[in-house]
Amino acid sequence: MTKPDKKILQYIPGGLLYMPAFQKNIVGKIKSNSIDCLTSIAFCLEDSVRDEVLDEAENTLIKILRELQPIKNLPLIFVRVRSPEHLQTVCKKLSGLTEILTGYIFPKFDLSNAKNYSDVLGEINRGREKILYAMPILETEPVADIFSRRENLVRIKKVLDEIENYILNVRVGVNDLSNFYGLRRDVNHTVYDVGVIRDILIDIINVFAKDYIVAGPVWNYFDDGKNISWREGLKKESEEDRLNGFIGKSAIHPSQLPYIFESLKVSKADLDDANQILNWDSSSHGVAKVGGRMNELKCHLKWAERIKILSEIYGCRD
Repeated sequence: MTKPDKKILQYIPGGLLYMPAFQKNIVGKIKSNSIDCLTSIAFCLEDSVRDEVLDEAENTLIKILRELQPIKNLPLIFVRVRSPEHLQTVCKKLSGLTEILTGYIFPKFDLSNAKNYSDVLGEINRGREKILYAMPILETEPVADIFSRRENLVRIKKVLDEIENYILNVRVGVNDLSNFYGLRRDVNHTVYDVGVIRDILIDIINVFAKDYIVAGPVWNYFDDGKNISWREGLKKESEEDRLNGFIGKSAIHPSQLPYIFESLKVSKADLDDANQILNWDSSSHGVAKVGGRMNELKCHLKWAERIKILSEIYGCRD
């Protein structure tokens, strides 16, 4: 199946479902279409796999990808590697299977490894017709610390800008960022209630969101069959993600996916406004009133393009 170009593809990860590379039962679940709202998968070879069984995990991943190869209409598939050197190793091991991959996830991405990651990414894409994209995760101490953060973010963006065609999303590792301060939000609070973490996320949006899709943080709670607090918290945080400019969210459990998917739907009022802006029919006016809202062609054009794409992928919640 031919994947859409990057302009559309970058919105499709949606709820990115993380799982260890040992997750062999995912093949049956994909075949039976038993996971609702599954748009993308991340097979993790990093934190979720102990060092001493990494080879075993990689071999299991090869078997999984081989079984997935014949299936039509697969979700987007990513592999989370450990380092630029590991990326090279994994690419060699997965030779012949990369056609079903959308790309790789680069954890703990900062100035200590950004150039090496970008060099390897350019190398593996050289001569390829189908691009293997990257999604770097910002989650290290230089990105968090107020004394180094802004300079580091600006310099990281300059590295990414050199390989912009290969960058699908920028992602945030909120658990690692929280760990530096000994913090963890509970089920009744969103990450935006944690001031020091909120400030880091807003700086990341400020630097990257003009040119890249930035995905929202993972929500640590899911359905345990006992209460619905996890669900209300996820819905609230997803709404705040959207208001602050994040698109999509990392997921750790399939029960989270329908709520992330729902949060990516657009309202009927927003879609109507977007259509008016994208089909502007006035030769003299750059502003128009619609009900109790004002649309400005120059100010709202980028927003309208985003709303239109999201509506085509996720639909309209009204």
